Amino acid sequence: MTSVKLYVYDLSNGMARQLSQQLTGRQIDGIWHTSVVVFGKEVFYGQGINTTPPGRSHHGAPLQILDMGETAIDEDTFNDYLQEMREHYTQDKYHLLDFNCNSFTDDCVGFLTGGTIPGFIKDLPTDFLATPFGAALRPTIDAMYQRPAAGVPRQPTAAVNASPNPQLASSILQAVAAQAQTNGSAATNSLTSPMHVITNPATFNNFLKTHRAVVAFFTSNTCPPCRMIEPVFERLSEEKGTHQDRDGAGFAKIDIDVGMGRNLASEWSIRATPTFIFFLDGKKLDEIKGADANELRSQIDLLLFQAYPPHPHTSLSLPAAQALSLNPIIFTQVPAVSTVLAKLSSFIDDVPSWPLTVLQSKDQVKSVISGIVLPYLQSRFPVTNPPKTLPSATPAILAAWSAATTTMVTALPVESLFPLLDMWRLAFLDPAVGSWVASLTPTSPPTDPIGVFLPKAIAAVNSPSKGARNYILTVVRMLCNAFSHAGLAQKLFKGAVRERITEVLVPSLLHADALVRTASASLAFDVAAVLQKTRVDSIKSGRGIRAEAEEEFADWEVEMVSAIVEALDREKENEEVVHRLTAALAFLLRLSPHYETQIKPLLEVLQSRQVLNGKLVKGSGWSAQGGISKKDVRKLVEEVGAKLCV
Repeated sequence: MTSVKLYVYDLSNGMARQLSQQLTGRQIDGIWHTSVVVFGKEVFYGQGINTTPPGRSHHGAPLQILDMGETAIDEDTFNDYLQEMREHYTQDKYHLLDFNCNSFTDDCVGFLTGGTIPGFIKDLPTDFLATPFGAALRPTIDAMYQRPAAGVPRQPTAAVNASPNPQLASSILQAVAAQAQTNGSAATNSLTSPMHVITNPATFNNFLKTHRAVVAFFTSNTCPPCRMIEPVFERLSEEKGTHQDRDGAGFAKIDIDVGMGRNLASEWSIRATPTFIFFLDGKKLDEIKGADANELRSQIDLLLFQAYPPHPHTSLSLPAAQALSLNPIIFTQVPAVSTVLAKLSSFIDDVPSWPLTVLQSKDQVKSVISGIVLPYLQSRFPVTNPPKTLPSATPAILAAWSAATTTMVTALPVESLFPLLDMWRLAFLDPAVGSWVASLTPTSPPTDPIGVFLPKAIAAVNSPSKGARNYILTVVRMLCNAFSHAGLAQKLFKGAVRERITEVLVPSLLHADALVRTASASLAFDVAAVLQKTRVDSIKSGRGIRAEAEEEFADWEVEMVSAIVEALDREKENEEVVHRLTAALAFLLRLSPHYETQIKPLLEVLQSRQVLNGKLVKGSGWSAQGGISKKDVRKLVEEVGAKLCV
């Protein structure tokens, strides 16, 4: 028996461990390169299959040496195996993510011991591509292996700009690019194909575990029909394979004459080539023999339909729901800014004792508002003769204003803050403001204007006072305008921020004041529209919508549906509120992956269909004769009740 070792190297030379959290939001300890050490030599894949004395490759000393067990295979048999593999692991096929040194060592370890290399190495590309930075970097890595001239990798501009820290991104990408280039990579046009070459049972079993749907192509180099169908299989792998932006199948090619291919063929009872076997969740569904391209395509489509069934509502005719715009509802009224400032200044002056804990004095706060914020708002939102090009807020203006806002929210009572809120409401109509707030790193306590205002809104939402009502109304309107910026909307829809907004929104939908209810219905529409747009984009791109991908939204969606149905039940007169609430409900229900399991039973308990039908006639659900009068609102209410609340 001969021991088998795995040498592990870090292509980033430690930079991944230091910088990955800042670049990707996830800790990645290394960009792993591996080689197999057996029979006194180190074997790895880069510029083809290379062999050196252990620890003498251009990667230097290994970071880790892992024990892969022992092999009963003799050296001559292993050398014969390597010779066969040289036809597959060629320099032109190398790809940093899809077909790399770790693909090769996993095959070798599988051949030698029947095992696999550690998951933290094999899963690195998947983990990396799951981050926004990794997804943005994918085209850049592909470009590195399709470069126009040898030795000149393309600059990773797009991915660098996608990172929150471009300078750090540039450093780590250049280091990995340099290592990857040393590791061999002549240009090729077929590198990004998601077709995986598999040579042993261990790798194939792992492939089945890591892909929900799998198409396995058993082929032979001496089989003419195999050579005829292989280009079709490659095209289908590109069309229907798994990509970072869509669901798909894993495509595996097994040459029965290479490596342990015959063992695999025997395990799956392959009697002739070509044979295609289709797997779902690791279990064999079907197989076809022969080179019938049409049947192959049909079977792959059937497999994908079973693996990722379309949402049942996609087959419904929903003209009223589909006609709804996904653009946010915003509040654009421009007040007399100087009057608003005067009101705010008087509130500041009326504070009898300015808190000692704040960083700015009364005069400093008033100086920022009158000397920095007022000129910006007056130039951005002129009463008459607006310029062709409106000025935008600069980071310096917004940073000063935000700091003053933090001070005022601490120093002023809630009933005195609505003028300040209204100024921010107006400012969020400027795209530069949304971009700036979206770029801020979350802090505790928060320093961005939305984060600063929300805690007092949560505290004020159940207060009956007029001051609390004004504060809630203006906060909700400000949030609606904040959702007009796509990047900020995505940030507001995540995690703790979404939960805090929901704490304000849900009780506000039932507020005694009609203006608050109208603004809250608008915010419910805007929030639901963000989710709907994401789902529609997923359908259009081919990714599909899966419950596990939206697990974080499940409880929130139940809460929102409950709140909207209750608000609809209580609304007896305002058609605009009913219109916005019903549209929001349609967005939440139409493509929800939780519809059958959680939402549908809830709708039955809430008697949602009866609630909506009650708006169409005079009675307990509606005060006016004949029910809702506007045709477009009636049509939407009828459609949602009849087709989505069942």
